[in-house]
Amino acid sequence: MTKQVKIGNVVIGGGNPVAIQSMANIKTSKIDDVVRQIAELEVLGCDIIRVSVKDDDDVKALSEIKKRISIPLVADIHFNYKYALKAIDSGVDKIRINPGNIGSEKNVEEVAKALIHSDVAVRVGSNSGSIEKEFLAKYGRSEVSLAESALKNVSALERYGVDKIVLSAKASNVPLTVKTYEYLNKKTDYPLHVGVTEAGTYNSGIVKSSIGIGSLLLKGIGDTIRVSLTAQPREEIFAAKRILRSVGLDENYVEVISCPTCGRTEYDSISLARKAEELTSGIKKHLKIAVMGCVVNGPGEAADCDLGIAGGSGYCAFFKNGEVYKKVPFENVEEEFIKEIEKLV
Repeated sequence: MTKQVKIGNVVIGGGNPVAIQSMANIKTSKIDDVVRQIAELEVLGCDIIRVSVKDDDDVKALSEIKKRISIPLVADIHFNYKYALKAIDSGVDKIRINPGNIGSEKNVEEVAKALIHSDVAVRVGSNSGSIEKEFLAKYGRSEVSLAESALKNVSALERYGVDKIVLSAKASNVPLTVKTYEYLNKKTDYPLHVGVTEAGTYNSGIVKSSIGIGSLLLKGIGDTIRVSLTAQPREEIFAAKRILRSVGLDENYVEVISCPTCGRTEYDSISLARKAEELTSGIKKHLKIAVMGCVVNGPGEAADCDLGIAGGSGYCAFFKNGEVYKKVPFENVEEEFIKEIEKLV
């Protein structure tokens, strides 16, 4: 089991719930817009939010943003160690930085001392585009070179006493990402931030992230996740929550199951399944609802559902826990189904 690391009011690692992260895609200096976006993401289920720090205006905005949000704030910094020092001083809960790209050893030491003094966490790591040359030459582009590059960044901070560390090592290649995190899981007890970097656009990115993140979570690897998509951050939260639910790490929701369509389906099960998801999307209650195409296998396959429908010839059978309790003509199915859902939730 990984060690616990406290990030603001969220504790990750040590068996705590897997935290969902995302990143604001608005320039950090646009304080009102950033705060508004973070508030939306929090409502959707974001546990930790990261913002980029590119210039002095971004640094100056951090303290005000921190005052106006309630989830932990992470400052994402590259190359300029002074921005890291100012971000820590502004009250952020964590910084994202790699010791290897902030210059001299003295710079690393200053950042390390500031982290310890302010009790701020830090995420370090690597990705497939920033593998250390020494490891690349020795191991090639592999899980070993990617993981050892990340661990080198850890060591750079450990020598100064920093221990509130979160570790990541991502690739855009799913098998490489999975193998790297499996390697790290054996080599360190720091919490692991899991994700497939540069996963791509919405459709392809969700598939890659679901396979990569999901397979790791099923093995008990991963303490915090981000679904990296070329899309609006809200889509990352939706996808992350679905991944957690699919691997059994979040049961506080209404699960809608539905069968694929075939020639036996005589009603619009596609629209009705979507309607059921829309009606229950914000409900935090463990329920299961089924929209099945026909009565051949519908009630049997969805026998454990709290509510289900299955299409017949001119009607839909309504059932609970596998038992049919009424039949409704097609023209009235949607109205009746909505009423039954509302009774449940």
